[in-house]
Amino acid sequence: MSKEYIHTDNAPSAIGAYSQAIKLDGIVYCSGQIPLDPKEMVLVSDNIDEQIEQVFENLNQVLLKSESSLDNILKLNVYLTDLGNFSKVNEHMEKRFKKPFPARAAIGIKELPKGALIEIDAIAEAK
Repeated sequence: MSKEYIHTDNAPSAIGAYSQAIKLDGIVYCSGQIPLDPKEMVLVSDNIDEQIEQVFENLNQVLLKSESSLDNILKLNVYLTDLGNFSKVNEHMEKRFKKPFPARAAIGIKELPKGALIEIDAIAEAK
């Protein structure tokens, strides 16, 4: 078993003691992504739609570096500071993913780093 550390400058750098992702035995374990602009390390917007899009773009960049993609996601964990935005997540997932959709959990939480409205982590199969 060979564990590979994954890092790309095309996604936000870790803001703590963790890796963007770890690849092990053909599976990519992505840390949670919040809607930070990777260059400026600030939230892209206060708008939930823009935040969701940025989170998926950040995840995609990490997965591409891991020789994977959003199409290979097996499981998502979605953390929302307002579960009223759950339907927005569904709308964006229907645009980004094809059936069968990945497994998913949605968790309501009090707050996220940097005031983000959403965070998503993922488990994906490497190509």
